[in-house]
Amino acid sequence: MATIFALAAGLTVVQANEANAQAVTKSATGLPLPRFASLKSSRVNMRVGPGTEYAASWLYMRSGLPVEIIAEFENWRRIRDAEGTEGWVYHSMLSGQRTAVAAPWMREKGDNIFVNLRRNAAKDANVIAKLQPGVLVKLKECTGDWCEAEVDGTEGWLHQAEIWGAYPGEAFK
Repeated sequence: MATIFALAAGLTVVQANEANAQAVTKSATGLPLPRFASLKSSRVNMRVGPGTEYAASWLYMRSGLPVEIIAEFENWRRIRDAEGTEGWVYHSMLSGQRTAVAAPWMREKGDNIFVNLRRNAAKDANVIAKLQPGVLVKLKECTGDWCEAEVDGTEGWLHQAEIWGAYPGEAFK
């Protein structure tokens, strides 16, 4: 059984609460708000406003990190990261590729806390890898309860409540 350790993503997160989830609305692009996306580039500036004339407040240095798009203004998207930090990024810096972070809210709970990647979408399925909180995974699909994911060439299923990057009950392929 493999143990996957977090790479230096630099994220700590408070677990999303269903009661705090925003209502889904349609944006100017016709896509739902809020929605998840990921960073397309390994260098993405987050700005304090929707334009290059606004100061950069953060520089992301890892492609594939999941972000939540919470607003749109012309070609700019207001995003929220797994830590809750909000700001604006240019739309071409974002990808529709779905990714997630394994239970980042559990990072501070000790070194022996893991998220189980299972062979099948069942609580009693064999564990094929133990993911350290904060590990970045690629999502293939989510059923509303389970997400099929890939990390470092290993594919399996994660319980949807143990990731940040898919809404509770959200299903997609």
